[in-house]
Amino acid sequence: MYNLSSYNTEDFTLSGIPGLEQYHAWISIPFCFIYLVAIVGNSILLYLIAVERSLHAPMFFFLSMLAMTDLILSTTCVPKTLTIFWLGPQKISFPSCLTQLFFLHYSFVLDSAILLAMAFDRYVAICFPLRYTTILTPKMIIKIVVGISFRSFCVFVPCVFLVNGLPFCRTHIIPHTYCEHIGRCCPARLC
Repeated sequence: MYNLSSYNTEDFTLSGIPGLEQYHAWISIPFCFIYLVAIVGNSILLYLIAVERSLHAPMFFFLSMLAMTDLILSTTCVPKTLTIFWLGPQKISFPSCLTQLFFLHYSFVLDSAILLAMAFDRYVAICFPLRYTTILTPKMIIKIVVGISFRSFCVFVPCVFLVNGLPFCRTHIIPHTYCEHIGRCCPARLC
């Protein structure tokens, strides 16, 4: 029978990369290095765009949004991954798992939408250089940002609610470094 409750009380265990458990300490070195580079690089980029007046243009605003989504994406998964690599399998609560699942997929969808907005910005700058400032006004930029953020939110929120209602009757061990929804539920005949 399906678990139709809205709250799952059992924790999941993230076990890391299956088959490579003995190499987790070695795998953590490039993960940690790349994570630190991503955090420092995106933070410097955000700082420079914030303090330099010549970078207060739509293209750099979209670039700063891309840097922020990169920070969200890397901070959503990598700290837990490094904890698994250094300390072994880790427990994660069901609400934390859903939160991680949401932010992971939300930032992926938002990244692609921001790239589309950046492409539109370059299209207007190249094809209509004299009308660039009249087409991409601050009001239009806010509309684009709100639109792509809302679209990205609406694309994945239904999935979170659907995953929340799925039955989790198999093992609560996830053979991965982050929460995934594929393969964690089972058909009614197996429960």
